[in-house]
Amino acid sequence: MASRLAIFLLFAAALRGCVTYEYEHEFWIRVDGSGTVYVSGRPALWAAFKGLARPEGSDAGPTLEKARALFEGSGLHVRRATLTRRRGRPYLFVSADFDDVNKLSATPAFPDLHIALRPAEGRLRIEGRWAAPAGRPEVGSDERDGLMAVRFHLPSKIYEHDNAIDGVERGNIVSWRQDVAQALDGKALAFGASLDARSILGSTVRLFASAIVAALLILAATLYFVLRRGQRLKNRLPPAPSAS
Repeated sequence: MASRLAIFLLFAAALRGCVTYEYEHEFWIRVDGSGTVYVSGRPALWAAFKGLARPEGSDAGPTLEKARALFEGSGLHVRRATLTRRRGRPYLFVSADFDDVNKLSATPAFPDLHIALRPAEGRLRIEGRWAAPAGRPEVGSDERDGLMAVRFHLPSKIYEHDNAIDGVERGNIVSWRQDVAQALDGKALAFGASLDARSILGSTVRLFASAIVAALLILAATLYFVLRRGQRLKNRLPPAPSAS
């Protein structure tokens, strides 16, 4: 019975880990608001959510160039822009660095995303919503299937979240998702989480630094007392007889 339960749990975990998204934003954020974003999705959804023109024919070069120009024109540094295929369908992928996550919502690259990272009661609060902007091109029924998601890799301990789909994952990851069709019909995807204002990396570095300093102080104190003890023992020894 126990072995069957273990197999079931492993299978369930594998299924959850195999969830794929037709359109996704994945953020890696530092406590100062800078970070990296990875955006992946079908070209039709890029057109609907970001206003990026769909490719004509089989040549995806102009779309990649437009995606790069869209992000770079919004003040981001593009790391990579590629076109891949999954189950025979094209997916446009862009990764880019940003200096301040609070400034993304005001840029042409993120008309579909409103996001803010602010101090709140001694902590940090990230919140916002994701919705298709008005006036975008219609999407055919064959492009309305699947799920979309926004995911955050946060830099510190997460104290609470607003209904993240899988709770807090692996210590510092939260994500939200909804049906593509619902998003295209105008339903906004709201998100939010509260986190520590100190980064995990910074806290770890300070902890190691404190441990190293403490170890050095203990070593120095031990060496000092050993030398003092040796000096006292030397002073107690009788003087050596002088040669006549």
